[in-house]
Formats: sequence, structure tokens, C-alpha cells
Amino acid sequence: MVANFTLDVDSVRAFVVIADSQSFTRAAQFLGTTQGALSVKLKRLEDKLGHRLIERTPRHVRLSTKGELFIESARDFLAAHERALANLATQRKHLKLGMACHVMGPEITTLLARLKSMDPGLSIEVRLDSVGPLLDDYDAGVLDAVIIRDCEDRRDGNVLCVETFGWFAAADFEFNRDEPLRVASLSPQCGVRDLAAMSLDRATIPWIEVFVGGGVSAVIAAISAGLAVGVLPCRLAPAELVEVSQRFDLPGLPSSKLVMHSKLSDTRTRESLRVIASAFREPRSQARSGPGVLDEL
Repeated sequence: MVANFTLDVDSVRAFVVIADSQSFTRAAQFLGTTQGALSVKLKRLEDKLGHRLIERTPRHVRLSTKGELFIESARDFLAAHERALANLATQRKHLKLGMACHVMGPEITTLLARLKSMDPGLSIEVRLDSVGPLLDDYDAGVLDAVIIRDCEDRRDGNVLCVETFGWFAAADFEFNRDEPLRVASLSPQCGVRDLAAMSLDRATIPWIEVFVGGGVSAVIAAISAGLAVGVLPCRLAPAELVEVSQRFDLPGLPSSKLVMHSKLSDTRTRESLRVIASAFREPRSQARSGPGVLDEL
């Protein structure tokens, strides 16, 4: 049966932004409106559909069962609307995004697919580097946005998610406690490397760096080959690697926040950045929790 009503773009957008932000406050800030106005638009959509789409409690904002069924159709609806507008645009938008080497993970596939669906006229340049160079180029205007781990001296970013870490090794890796622990890590400028070093030093565990890789994939290869143990974000650790903090009595690791920095304000780019943020905020079924995780920084 065909519905005898039409969907309002603003109401559908309000629903999707609330779902992606998991917060009426963040959604209102992104859309440049008030929480009250946002609630009115959501209610208007729910009344038309005859179903509650968002469940709201004092501590959580999440999709209802019907909302989970409707969310992808809502995304498709908005994507079709954006494509129609993009086809009329004469200027091709170029987004230059910087990502810290230890950040890019399984979200990237979802992220790029959604960006392509939303705006076929958008060209994307992704650069992987250490945090310092990325922030320097962002501040200089070379990059439009950067996704990095939270820095104590920067408070202007948008928190995407909290990430946990673990000590990972190949299943057959052996730790001879009479010798220094063999460690694989990223470059000396990497914050995750510093995290591993400080944790081992505080626990007075002798260690030696036997592999330094220029990217997470290189470090994962060294760990998988049985050369060493290494600290990895739990969401990036391949299934064949084993979390060994308890087996080897290795120290717990603090979690950190993934943060996106951007100064862009035009509607088209803001929508792209919202899509990027939503890909990181969604639950990751492949994420693995390390047993040695401490309170977040």
C-alpha cells in the first residue's frame, strides 16, 4: 500500500542527525537550531509515519525498533535529495581530510560509501600522517579537517568516540621473562608508541623495540609474524591476534578520545563532516575490548 503523504526533508534530516549524533544537543548545534525546534520536527515525522523513531531517556538517545528499520531508508531519501541539488551545482567540492596513522580503521568503507552516495560531486583527498604535521597543516589551512586522538592543548575539536587499547601478539608468541619484552610500534612521533613506553616503564618491565613501522598495517604485520607484542586500538586488531595483557602481566592502558577538528561552515561541507562523524560514532561489531583498560584520559 502506497502512503498518501509526502516526507518533509527537514524532518527526515532532523531524525538522521539526532540518530547519528546520539544527542539532541549536538544535533541542534549542527543544524543551527534549538532542541525544541528539533523535537517538533521529529514529532511531525513520527506522527506522519505513525511510529516512534527515537527513544529518549535522561542518559541515552537511541533508535527505537521502528527507527532502526527506517534509518537506512531515511539516509537514502536524504542522499537522493542531495544528489539532485548537487547535479545543479557548477562547482565541484574538494574535501581535504587528514587522519592520524593509527586512526583509520573499518569505518573508512562505510564513510566513503556514504559520502559518495550523498554527494557524487564531492572529491575527497585523505592524508595519513602523525598528529603534529596534521595539526600544523590544518592550522595553516592546507587541510579542511583532521581526525586525531585528543590533545591536551586543543579543546576545539568534536569528540567522535572513545577508543580502548590492548597488548596484542600472535597466538604462538612466547615472552621469556628473563629477557626484555620485544615490542613493535609506530614511528617515534606516535602517541600510541609513547603510551606503550610509559606504561612499561611505570610497571618497571624491561623492554626493547625490535620493529618500528610507518603505519598500523606494518606494525600488525610484525606482530602477526611473531616478532613482538604491540599496543593497538582494539577495533583495529585482526581476529587472529590475541590480547595478552593478562597472560604476560602487562600494564593496563588508558583509553583516549578520537576528535575531529574543522573550521568549515558551508552547508555542503558540514553535511560531509557530519557523515564522517556518524561513521565513527556507530557501534563497531568488530571492536574488541582489552581486559587491561583503565579510565579514559
